[in-house]
Amino acid sequence: MADPDEVRKVGIRDVARVAGVSVTTVSHVLNETPNTRTSEATRERVRSVARDLGYTPNRLARGLRTRASDMIGLLTEEIATTPHAGRIILGAQEEASRHNLTLAIINSHLDAGAAARRADARALIERQVDGIIYATVFHHEVSVPHELRAVPAVLIGALDRQGVVPAVLPDEASGAADLVALLVSSGHRRIAFANSSIEVPATQGRLVGYLRGLEAAGILRDDRLIAAGESEAAGGYTACRELLDRADRPTAIFCYNDRMAMGAYRAAQELGLRVPDDVSIVGFDDQAPIAASVYPALTTVALPHYEMGAWAVATLTRQVQSSSTSWYRSTHPTWLPCPVVLRDSVARPRQ
Repeated sequence: MADPDEVRKVGIRDVARVAGVSVTTVSHVLNETPNTRTSEATRERVRSVARDLGYTPNRLARGLRTRASDMIGLLTEEIATTPHAGRIILGAQEEASRHNLTLAIINSHLDAGAAARRADARALIERQVDGIIYATVFHHEVSVPHELRAVPAVLIGALDRQGVVPAVLPDEASGAADLVALLVSSGHRRIAFANSSIEVPATQGRLVGYLRGLEAAGILRDDRLIAAGESEAAGGYTACRELLDRADRPTAIFCYNDRMAMGAYRAAQELGLRVPDDVSIVGFDDQAPIAASVYPALTTVALPHYEMGAWAVATLTRQVQSSSTSWYRSTHPTWLPCPVVLRDSVARPRQ
């Protein structure tokens, strides 16, 4: 009789060989993966073989669904090449570490088609990740790859057009309203807004927040104080030069992002105006190294990139551990706050 310590442990490949099915099929059956095309007869055969061989999983069962790999996938839409990606990835990695999970990252090109994204999703699923986080480069609606319906999934920075996959987004409207409230508390009443000319959800969200902040302070909307330009330094320069080169110029300008605020600084300088003595300027995004490097340092609003990465992993972990498929249902998005970052570009207006 063999020494029990020398008896080889029955593995998933043994079950697959005896049952006459693939390893992937055995994994789906034993982990009770939803929305697979495995017939009930095949499922019963796999379970019966597993029982007969004495197969036991090599990790603790969690609910009715056993985790397959202790690995989660992060499928990104080109965020790995953007200034914001580091904080999202850091938040996801540190939260994954707290749950003893490994993070596998695939970075997809922004202009990649649906077929390429589906292939990326399949690549992660073939590695038996327990769930997938899909992060986009900017806030917009997406058609989630169909493959993501087979595993728990979460979106960062995007909304599922079908309203099925849970999502986390920055509450840009509230962040913008808080920024206007800061300017009002500093004594400003004539507050301009240099918005982006590109129609994305952030364009509308930040405008809504700007108008909400004015309304809360009892300040009437004045469309002459709203300009638009390309969401870069050049666009900020053009829009803010127009706003400042007038007799009734605003005492403060809220720029759509920090890059446009750079252009606003240049426009003010060309007109002989000092920031913040003659005009206060604020931005949005808290983009490194712009906000802290311009002079004077820019007051802005931070996007919760770290927090969104951590939230996505924590939410995905709860889904993986769930004993039901409740994660596969219509759900409301979660909006995380965007805090104001105080620096030196705001002062009380001159009398």
